[in-house]
Amino acid sequence: MTKHRCGWCEGDALYESYHDEEWGVPVYDDATLFEFLILETFQAGLSWITILRKRENFRKAFDNFDYKKIATYSQDKMDDLLLDAGIIRNKLKVKATVTNAQAFLKIQEEFGSFSKYIWEFVDGKPIKNSIDIYKNAPPNTPLSDALSKDLKKRGFKFVGSTVVYAHMQATGMVNDHETKCFRYSEV
Repeated sequence: MTKHRCGWCEGDALYESYHDEEWGVPVYDDATLFEFLILETFQAGLSWITILRKRENFRKAFDNFDYKKIATYSQDKMDDLLLDAGIIRNKLKVKATVTNAQAFLKIQEEFGSFSKYIWEFVDGKPIKNSIDIYKNAPPNTPLSDALSKDLKKRGFKFVGSTVVYAHMQATGMVNDHETKCFRYSEV
């Protein structure tokens, strides 16, 4: 029997695997939250499958998303990244990754962890939406607007409300699996 999946991932093995194993699963680990945040910022204006296909290249290029290392990247390191054909070579997004790592560390200092900070926006537990078909999921919400505004206030870049909502979906802060999807009741 075929499993019903959210329509956005059907037909691509990498997409289906990501959907089945990661998307919408609540993430409380700072390192993983940072990885998703950076991947989402690079995704802005592109398709998510493009980012997934380059994910391993991003991991290599950005020291396995070690935010402590990234926060100290020099201009030479950023220039080297812009020569790396395996990632998205966008000068503003590369610089934003360094800026975001620095802001990430400041949030950890203030709240004890980035996870504690970000999950407070949903009172520590996932919001379970009732999406019948993925095309009906909102691109953003008043909650993602508020989180985006707060992240920007704290110095983050490329964290508009749509990027933030995608991050919330990916890291399980909101469950936007289609109600008929086999993952809807599992996450």
